[in-house]
Amino acid sequence: MKRPYNSAPNGSNSDENGRKTGLLILVIVVAALGVSCQKAGTVSADRAAVRPATEAIAEADHLYAGRADLVNVRRGVVALRQAQAEDQANYELAWRLAKFNYYLGAHTPEPTEQDKAFHNGIENGKLAVKLQDGKPDGHFWLGANYGGSAKVSVLSGLSEFDDIKGEMETVIKLNEGYQSASAYMVLGQLYLEAPRFLGGDTQKSIQYLEKGLRLGPDNALLRVHLAEAYAEAHRNDDARKQIEALLAMKPDPGYEPEHEEALAEARKLQEKLK
Repeated sequence: MKRPYNSAPNGSNSDENGRKTGLLILVIVVAALGVSCQKAGTVSADRAAVRPATEAIAEADHLYAGRADLVNVRRGVVALRQAQAEDQANYELAWRLAKFNYYLGAHTPEPTEQDKAFHNGIENGKLAVKLQDGKPDGHFWLGANYGGSAKVSVLSGLSEFDDIKGEMETVIKLNEGYQSASAYMVLGQLYLEAPRFLGGDTQKSIQYLEKGLRLGPDNALLRVHLAEAYAEAHRNDDARKQIEALLAMKPDPGYEPEHEEALAEARKLQEKLK
């Protein structure tokens, strides 16, 4: 008897081939789903690994409290930069990076690190100003980094006098008491240290520093710079009075490192005035 046209010589083999084909398709589908789930899981994990900017800021602020050890400042810069990579329009990250880089540039003994820190500080200060022009933080730390760069580079000093002055004047317009009147301190230093042909003027320096001291009497660095300006103007008795007042001051909470710096500078000046 002839078999039907569409039947195989052995029916069991046909069924087996069908099952194998179906199983192969199932394996392919499952594998594809597995890869898809794996990718989705990886994306979810990557997203979960990105910390909110607020957490990075909290960590960085905590590290900055221990800034007397520059390792903490460097770690803070890393934390802020990682957060900024995910949130480039965040004002709070930008001005803090300008601040951290300024401190690093002003205190590192390594010239290469110093140049890089001030450069990065300027870039982040500019970004902060662009993001929030009406707030003082970006303007202040941009001007501070301009000043730091000017101290280590003659060419920068020649070109950045007006930039420093402009940023600090903006801070004064926005909030003259910002950072215990530190904008007045920076202007006082600027006029004290700049060559006369650039606009240096000891009397202007004293005027800015005296006004700043009225607004920020606990600002130890401002006080020692006023003493230096008095000494430059040959007002030695006034310089000694500022030194004595500084030596009797208690550190402003949160500004202990700056207080220690001011004391060290005051003692050096005290020796010169003997």
